[in-house]
Amino acid sequence: MESTPHRPQHPPHGVDEHASKAGLRTVATFEAVKGILAFALAITLFFVRDHIEGLAAELLYHLHIGFDHRWAQKLLHSASTFDGPRVWGAMAGALAYAAVRFTEAWGLWHQRVWAEWFALLSGALYLPLEVVAVIEHPHWLAISLLVTNLAIVLYMLEIRVREMRLRRISK
Repeated sequence: MESTPHRPQHPPHGVDEHASKAGLRTVATFEAVKGILAFALAITLFFVRDHIEGLAAELLYHLHIGFDHRWAQKLLHSASTFDGPRVWGAMAGALAYAAVRFTEAWGLWHQRVWAEWFALLSGALYLPLEVVAVIEHPHWLAISLLVTNLAIVLYMLEIRVREMRLRRISK
């Protein structure tokens, strides 16, 4: 059997060889977790779609929250109007969101440049909404989401700016 000369393996076009693999995989894992949660929401909605109003009432009961509270009333009203088409729409939206997050996670895991740009842009789109959420209802979850998303956006921005500088220097 003839041996072929060893040719250096070059990464596929569009792979970021300079970015930290560990950093990108950390962000990819975060995005995959968001995808898993969205997928779980879609599956849950599928199985409870005919019992949402009763489940909302049970949730309030188990949390020892009176039905006379303003937000409990809003929850019960929302549950009572969350009918077939709205449930199917929410399931479709959750599945689409999960598909986007899984695609982004795959791209980041494999150091794809397009995924870095996507993570930067999609994260930046959420920032104004998260800032408003923190201003209107400052609590640990909203603040944590804002800080995490801001860190991801700044990390992705740093990666892309560094890569553009390296290209400029190498020309």
